[in-house]
Order: sequence, then C-alpha cells, then structure tokens
Amino acid sequence: MVKSLVPALNIITLSDLECDYINARSCCSKLNKWVIPELIGHTIVTVLMLISLHWFIFLLNFPVATWNIYRYIMVPSGNMGVFDPTEIHNRGQLKSHMKEAMIKLGFHLLCFFMYLYSMILSLIND
Repeated sequence: MVKSLVPALNIITLSDLECDYINARSCCSKLNKWVIPELIGHTIVTVLMLISLHWFIFLLNFPVATWNIYRYIMVPSGNMGVFDPTEIHNRGQLKSHMKEAMIKLGFHLLCFFMYLYSMILSLIND
C-alpha cells in the first residue's frame, strides 16, 4: 500500500515545488520522509516473491528494488537525504526526480493490473 502511494505523493509535492507553492526545504522534508518506507516495502515484496517462487514478478520487481537501495546508499554526506533542498534546483534534479516518479507510477499501475489479473485467475482456478 505504502509503496504504491509514494510516486503519486512525489509527483504532487514536486509539482508544488515547481510552481513555487512550497519552498524547497519543506518539499524535501516531505519527500525524504517516505524514502525508507518505500525502500522497505518494495524490498519486502521482492523478497516475498523470491521466496514464493513467483519468478516473473520477482524479476520485474528486482530492478526497482535495487534502484531504490542504490539511490539511498549513494546519498552524499552532508545532504538532507535523497532529496536535498540545496541541490534540487541545481543540475536539473527537479526534472529528473519528476521523471523518476512518473516512471515509478507507471510501474506500480502495471503491477496493480498484473496482481489483479493473477488474483482473478487464481480465484477462477479454485
């Protein structure tokens, strides 16, 4: 549940920053609050798919979980978190964060329909 809401919240918060409705510090504070729950949630789902031998879904989730872990580990020392208010307007990071959130939202929509299809298929087969 948490991992599917995070991209939508990121898009809304980043668009508010882009339109100057909120300042960079409060935007990054809101976004950084959800980085670890998203990381944990996605990693747990990926490990559960591996344990239950759902190989296709595991292989679909593994790159996204790896990307989340890499992004969290590679935060430079001295930054506030993955989203840093001093760097979010520099070097086009706002646009790249927005693009990443859009890609994750599309990924979660794809996963939602795959999980729904799998659930309906298992209910029909029983």
